[in-house]
Amino acid sequence: MTPLLLVEDDPGVRSTLATFLELEGYAVDAVASTREALERLRSRSYPLIVSDIYIDDRTGIDILHAARSSCPEAKVILMSARGSMETVMAATKGGAYDYIAKPFELDDLLQILRRAEGRGADGDEEVEPEEPLPTEMIGSSPKMVEIYKTISRVAPTEALVLIEGETGTGKELIAHMIHANSPRAQMPFIPVDCASLAPSLIESELFGAMRGAYTGADRDRTGVFEAANGGTVFLDEIGEIDLNFQLKLLRFLQEKEIRPLGSSRPKKVDVRIIAATNRDLRKMVEEGRFREDLWYRLDVVRITVPPLRERRGDIPLLAAAFLKRYNERYGLDARITESGLKALCEYSWPGNVRQLQHMIERLVILAPGGRITEDAVEDAIRSSSPKEEPGETLAEAEAEQIRKVLAATGGNKSRAARILGIERKTLYRKLERMGLA
Repeated sequence: MTPLLLVEDDPGVRSTLATFLELEGYAVDAVASTREALERLRSRSYPLIVSDIYIDDRTGIDILHAARSSCPEAKVILMSARGSMETVMAATKGGAYDYIAKPFELDDLLQILRRAEGRGADGDEEVEPEEPLPTEMIGSSPKMVEIYKTISRVAPTEALVLIEGETGTGKELIAHMIHANSPRAQMPFIPVDCASLAPSLIESELFGAMRGAYTGADRDRTGVFEAANGGTVFLDEIGEIDLNFQLKLLRFLQEKEIRPLGSSRPKKVDVRIIAATNRDLRKMVEEGRFREDLWYRLDVVRITVPPLRERRGDIPLLAAAFLKRYNERYGLDARITESGLKALCEYSWPGNVRQLQHMIERLVILAPGGRITEDAVEDAIRSSSPKEEPGETLAEAEAEQIRKVLAATGGNKSRAARILGIERKTLYRKLERMGLA
């Protein structure tokens, strides 16, 4: 049986995990505190360690450091219900084998352990842990933790990254975090909104232009790629560039050379490219609107950012962060009530995190008596949402959507609730209001 140290302060979780792992053939030492864990590590070596991060006055990161110091081959899996960019970066830099967000399926943990046993020592050098960089990325849902893990792995490399996601999901923030955790962190990070540039201007914007290259060019102009030399360029909405320039961009990615408009000499530049899109580039390739060779060149590492409706568990975290930000900015003390938070969590947020941020700012300023209640949230949503039809209210549009989904599911309320992205009890409450319960 493989020895395994389990560190978990919650007695119920500890008992469940220990029983499960013992049934799967592990010799489990289960402890409830970092003190006990560090004592065990001083007396013996464990090839496998599963530890919560937030335990007592010390953390799972301390256990990670102690385990790796006494036994560099040890595989440490860290768990947390409060995952963040900081904890994932600290875990990765400290040499953790993997990181798993709570709640998780027991089989998911077992799969990680089986993989850890099969991989054995991989020759990785011990990394000196560094103080994690500050970040504005908020969310501890499993999907966000997977994104944090991808960022921590790809940031130190030179790989091209393509970030997919709806408008307002935070694609530029992810690009900035990749840059901030890369060897290029002290060099420029320049974002470019490709959708805002006319096809006739994008070449001079990115590659630069010489004086006299076009009407009005009265001086040499340095392009974005040259200005960012040594750093990172973030090409947002890359699906908006036209086919002619797509070929020139492909050549740049292959050769890392620019030729400013009006110049006969190419220049070598050293920039990392991160691209983003809210469009389906694969479909655009099929339709002949995006070059297939450019698509393959960009699609080295892909990060898909989930819309906010698919990570509703992060809404309270985001709301609390935005509430603090705008209370401090405006010198106010607005508070969200339980019903107000519930209303925020039940809304579909078509504008994603950006919409939630602006909504909280509005509520902080305008909420009656500084109390953000269910009525205040619903009023704000109603006044900011576009009408489906002239005169149609938000409630009427929502009711019509519910009717359509129920019809499509043959009246199956559980399935309809899943499609709508709400809890079944929430659907029942809405049906009662509609008189359809």
